[in-house]
Amino acid sequence: MAVPQRRQSKSRSRMRRSHDKVAVPNVIYCDCGEPTLPHRICPSCGTYKGRQYLRNEDV
Repeated sequence: MAVPQRRQSKSRSRMRRSHDKVAVPNVIYCDCGEPTLPHRICPSCGTYKGRQYLRNEDV
Protein backbone atom coordinates (compact mmCIF):
# COMPACT_ATOMS: atom_id res chain seq x y z
CA MET A 1 0.00 0.00 0.00
CA ALA A 2 1.26 3.48 -0.83
CA VAL A 3 2.39 5.49 2.17
CA PRO A 4 3.49 9.15 1.95
CA GLN A 5 7.16 9.64 2.78
CA ARG A 6 6.74 13.15 4.18
CA ARG A 7 3.96 15.02 5.90
CA GLN A 8 2.08 17.39 3.62
CA SER A 9 2.39 21.02 4.71
CA LYS A 10 -0.59 23.14 5.81
CA SER A 11 -0.17 25.31 2.73
CA ARG A 12 -0.39 22.40 0.30
CA SER A 13 -3.34 20.84 2.14
CA ARG A 14 -5.24 24.13 2.11
CA MET A 15 -4.44 24.76 -1.57
CA ARG A 16 -5.88 21.34 -2.40
CA ARG A 17 -9.00 22.02 -0.33
CA SER A 18 -9.59 25.45 -1.88
CA HIS A 19 -11.75 23.81 -4.59
CA ASP A 20 -14.00 22.06 -2.05
CA LYS A 21 -15.96 25.18 -1.14
CA VAL A 22 -19.72 25.32 -1.66
CA ALA A 23 -20.76 27.54 -4.55
CA VAL A 24 -23.20 30.36 -3.83
CA PRO A 25 -26.41 29.78 -5.82
CA ASN A 26 -27.27 32.34 -8.46
CA VAL A 27 -30.51 34.14 -7.63
CA ILE A 28 -32.79 36.03 -10.01
CA TYR A 29 -35.97 37.92 -9.19
CA CYS A 30 -39.28 36.93 -10.74
CA ASP A 31 -41.78 39.47 -12.06
CA CYS A 32 -43.70 39.00 -8.80
CA GLY A 33 -40.56 40.07 -6.89
CA GLU A 34 -39.72 36.71 -5.31
CA PRO A 35 -36.12 35.35 -5.54
CA THR A 36 -35.87 32.14 -7.60
CA LEU A 37 -33.20 29.98 -9.17
CA PRO A 38 -32.57 30.60 -12.88
CA HIS A 39 -34.34 28.36 -15.43
CA ARG A 40 -36.92 27.23 -12.86
CA ILE A 41 -40.62 27.89 -12.40
CA CYS A 42 -41.24 30.51 -9.72
CA PRO A 43 -42.43 28.70 -6.59
CA SER A 44 -44.64 31.58 -5.45
CA CYS A 45 -46.52 32.53 -8.64
CA GLY A 46 -45.88 29.54 -10.97
CA THR A 47 -44.59 31.49 -14.00
CA TYR A 48 -41.55 30.93 -16.18
CA LYS A 49 -40.47 33.26 -19.00
CA GLY A 50 -43.76 35.16 -18.78
CA ARG A 51 -45.98 32.08 -19.15
CA GLN A 52 -48.16 30.58 -16.42
CA TYR A 53 -47.25 26.93 -15.76
CA LEU A 54 -48.82 26.28 -12.36
CA ARG A 55 -52.25 27.33 -11.23
CA ASN A 56 -52.53 29.27 -8.00
CA GLU A 57 -54.22 26.27 -6.32
CA ASP A 58 -51.14 24.11 -7.10
CA VAL A 59 -48.69 26.64 -5.63
